[in-house]
Amino acid sequence: MYVRSIWSHLGRPTTRSIALVCIADGLVGISYGAVAVHSGIQPWVVLALALLVLAGASEILFVGIVAAGGSPLTAALAGLLVNARHLPFGLAIHEVVGTGWRRVLGTHLLNDESVVFALDQDTLERKRAAFWACGLGILLCWPAGAALGAFAGTVIEDTDAFGLDVMFPAVLLALIFPALRERRTRRAALVGAVVAVAATPFLPAGIPVLLSLVGLLFGFGRKQPKQEVTV
Repeated sequence: MYVRSIWSHLGRPTTRSIALVCIADGLVGISYGAVAVHSGIQPWVVLALALLVLAGASEILFVGIVAAGGSPLTAALAGLLVNARHLPFGLAIHEVVGTGWRRVLGTHLLNDESVVFALDQDTLERKRAAFWACGLGILLCWPAGAALGAFAGTVIEDTDAFGLDVMFPAVLLALIFPALRERRTRRAALVGAVVAVAATPFLPAGIPVLLSLVGLLFGFGRKQPKQEVTV
């Protein structure tokens, strides 16, 4: 009944966008699982991370550090640093998640995608519906993709040949493209992209994304009012 209530508040465009993001998440999970197992990580560890952490960026960073010979403690601390962005996320949508058991489960489902879809809605009911639909969808698709990739990684020799890692950013770019019509948004996105690309060769995965938030400083400012033309 609760799931039916979620979908009743969402229109077709939002539902389609959420479905595409969840599917893309699952595809990236396949690539992540295959790469992780190919790097020497046990399949059960990959699945446990996907279910308990449910945060792709920190999981990929954790696996990358461990596979490169780093200690699990260092990898875990790096993952926590990447997930530090969830603190402002929680403050932004605390009313959306709800109380009681919903807050406990909603905290686990908190991620970039569910927050973005929630904040994009115009009413509290739609915000809640979008948050839960996207969060539950990723809870299903990400671990399923990671598990499939983990077991497939034992037989795939070249995990980079499939290019599944580009699917997710491609879908996100398609979703945010309409927002780039505004000059302030374009300026903030451009500055953030330049910062992230410049920092990528020198910093661990995930950190350049955090640094790209500096682009928000260039997105502030008042809109220029439209000048009325009098005849």
